[in-house]
Amino acid sequence: MPDSTATLPWIKPPQATLAWTVADAQTDHFAHTNNAEYVRAMERCAWVHTEALGLSFEAFQRMGAGCVVHRHEIDYLAPTLLGEVLLIGTWIDANDGRLSMRRGFQIIRLADRKTVLRAMTQFVCVDLASGRPRRMPPAFVAAYQPVAD
Repeated sequence: MPDSTATLPWIKPPQATLAWTVADAQTDHFAHTNNAEYVRAMERCAWVHTEALGLSFEAFQRMGAGCVVHRHEIDYLAPTLLGEVLLIGTWIDANDGRLSMRRGFQIIRLADRKTVLRAMTQFVCVDLASGRPRRMPPAFVAAYQPVAD
């Protein structure tokens, strides 16, 4: 992570970050960033991290397993507006090594270093063919290691 992002007020050190500039199509009738856009951005950041760990979707297909969202908990702390530059950070918060893991997110507005969103997402490992829960492959357990407190 570049030095400029290391000094931001992260809840936990992010294992991956993604910059995002709010576009016109991402705003709502109130001229704020639409709440669904934050979820989309979190998904993009999670994939940046996952792929950096060597787990592409093709790897998921080869293993016949993937992680799907079970639950989102999102705290919207401040609105963001068209043209604002945001930095999304993500980290693995917990992994039971069997069925589920929890990923943390934080979005910081770079102009004032303000945290505008905090979130946790609970993922469950599923069999790609059946969609049913299954034990995590060893590659998931090894790659999705929680960040130290």
